[in-house]
Amino acid sequence: MTRTTSPSHAVPAALLAVVVVALVASGVRPYDRLTWFLEVLPVLVAAPLLVATRRRFPLTPLLYWLIAIHSLVLILGGHYTYARVPLGFWMQEWFDFSRNHYDRIGHLMQGFGPAMVVRELLVRTSPLAPGRWLFTIVVFTVLGVSATYEFTEWWAALAGGDAAGAFLGTQGDVWDTQWDMFLAGCGAIAAQLLLSRLHDRQLTAVDPIAAQKIRARESRS
Repeated sequence: MTRTTSPSHAVPAALLAVVVVALVASGVRPYDRLTWFLEVLPVLVAAPLLVATRRRFPLTPLLYWLIAIHSLVLILGGHYTYARVPLGFWMQEWFDFSRNHYDRIGHLMQGFGPAMVVRELLVRTSPLAPGRWLFTIVVFTVLGVSATYEFTEWWAALAGGDAAGAFLGTQGDVWDTQWDMFLAGCGAIAAQLLLSRLHDRQLTAVDPIAAQKIRARESRS
């Protein structure tokens, strides 16, 4: 049986500590408790899962960083609600935007970080190797996840009425759903273009099976 090589525990542990502290702080008097819970729910699910699989299936350091950054974006948005995050108001003032665009950052990250998660899982657990097919499948997977998230926002808003309006967060933009999915797709493309080489080097160090695929591809190039 081929075993993975576990990277240092220091970086994942430090990132987890930062995320937990931020999560606890965000839960102190959030703008809307229901919206806070809905926004940070992915963090509440992902953190225990990553801890539970840390020894059996350690991820690359790059993924731990991306997951932590994405978690902090969600946590900040959950505390204020996306339409009221101060950073978004600063951007609105600096660039003369018509609305608070912090949610655009959130949806760009919804593609950027998860794209590399999907890429790693496919390289390590499927016959796919780095290349055009992997790139394409990752992008369409992220778009599918983004569409599912939009459905979830819609259903939550229908179920919660005014109480879930902040979770939907369209701010009167009739094209908000389309913008959200478009930015997730852009994030998925940008992440792979910018980070694939670094990711491949880290995969080679972490997973022998992935290393074989990557070296085989490099030998054919």
